[in-house]
Amino acid sequence: MTIRFIKNSFLAGALALSFTACVDDLDRQPFYDQTSNTVYADFANYKGVLAKLYAGYAVTGQSVDGTADLSGFDEGKSSYLRAYWTLQELTTDEAVIGWNDGTLFDIHDMDWTVQDDYVRFMYDRIYYQIALTNEFIRETADGKLSGRGITGTNLDEAKLFRAEARFLRALSYWHALDLFGSVPFVTEDDGVGAYFPEQISRENLFAYVESELLAIEPELSAARGTEYGRADKAAAWTLLARLYINSEVYTGKKRYTDAASYAGKVIAAGYTLEDDYSRLFMADNNTARGIIFPISFDGVRTKTWGGITYLVLGPIGGSMSSANFGMKVSGWSGQRTTQTIVDLFPDADGTVDERAMFYTDGQSKEVNDITVFTDGYPITKYSNLTSAGAAGSDPAGNFPDTDFPMFRIEDVYLMYAEAVLRDGAAGDRATALGYVNALRTRAYNNASGNISDAGLTLDFILDERARELSWEAYRRTDLIRFGKFTSSSYVWPWKGGVKDGKGVGSYRTVFPIPASDIAANPNLKQLFSEYN
Repeated sequence: MTIRFIKNSFLAGALALSFTACVDDLDRQPFYDQTSNTVYADFANYKGVLAKLYAGYAVTGQSVDGTADLSGFDEGKSSYLRAYWTLQELTTDEAVIGWNDGTLFDIHDMDWTVQDDYVRFMYDRIYYQIALTNEFIRETADGKLSGRGITGTNLDEAKLFRAEARFLRALSYWHALDLFGSVPFVTEDDGVGAYFPEQISRENLFAYVESELLAIEPELSAARGTEYGRADKAAAWTLLARLYINSEVYTGKKRYTDAASYAGKVIAAGYTLEDDYSRLFMADNNTARGIIFPISFDGVRTKTWGGITYLVLGPIGGSMSSANFGMKVSGWSGQRTTQTIVDLFPDADGTVDERAMFYTDGQSKEVNDITVFTDGYPITKYSNLTSAGAAGSDPAGNFPDTDFPMFRIEDVYLMYAEAVLRDGAAGDRATALGYVNALRTRAYNNASGNISDAGLTLDFILDERARELSWEAYRRTDLIRFGKFTSSSYVWPWKGGVKDGKGVGSYRTVFPIPASDIAANPNLKQLFSEYN
């Protein structure tokens, strides 16, 4: 097994099985062409099934088209990462898109309804992942492992796999917590069959995700001690830091000391900054420093029209060349950013701050018409070229090798700094300033962009997060935490569907449970009455 764990495991072993699901109910269980007893009787199958759990964030089935895990909608549009990115970025100042597929403009205009396609894509992907992980956790319970005669090193490895599955379930439940608030709740302890899952409150779901991460922490591999692409202690610590930094939003309770503490654990694990910022988003970024937990892709083994393909091809259009991004297929003339983000940088061509990765030739900075690709600058962050300038592994040039950095050390640095600014007792301010200036020294290739202690403010941190983490699916959550997502006092071009921007209802800080599930389960109700 090479370090590119997901990429080399995805079609192996038990993944020859066909996983399908109906999405009309939440007590769904993956269907296997072979029974669970057959699969789990042979320990050699376990790692392949685990790889399927990881691959669920990247792909939509056993091939690029036609063997979907979930039916009823377009595979590429509904992939987990693409759906997550859509809700996290197209609702904010970081992204507009040139084509209106289905209800896509409703997402950008912030007037989605309970019938929205893209909200349902994300919701169903979350619960499909939860169904898969619940089944794996159920089948790797101590009693079942003992009954199958799994002992010794195989037993130890099975328990590690189970801890990783619990991490992935916690990650998906965190997405549910952040995006939807109060949702149906199902674990491995619940039966599979015809029943209606109960709804868990946002505060109790927060407590559950926290307890799961704390419980599995000692069972996971040491930080930086496992195969690339798999969760370890540092991944759990990072997710805990994210949970705690947003605790006031989720529960009304401040947990900034905990956020700083767990960020500190990750930093102490020895992650270092990659010297070249752009290398974090290239086809060989699996060898870049600082990535804590990726969603792994491969142009040959993990093909999808969603995921990273969407992020590489989507922003290519106008006078841009696909070949300059390691692709042979034409670009999709889709995503650009708004002038609000461009204006956060001292330049638009990256000659001062190398994180200013905008394509400006033939493009206008102002977005007068969202449907016109040349209105707005595309962000050129994601590429299928390696750091040596070679194209990725797909001979046809359709699908990139680039991994999506779900967690990286730079976010952890900024979470630590923010926690200290929000609560001076959470950590050390001088240390926080040092972390911020480490990012800026890398961005400017010298200390000319460094800030003083007086410049270290919460507004600066929010802006710095946009400069460092743009198009990495942070922005919606960040704007909510800073009280700016729905506010009329912070607007951007086309916020609320008008060119100059406007505020929207505060209930828009969560998405509605899709109408299909509300109708199917009498135990469910919307967190906000405005969605009824």
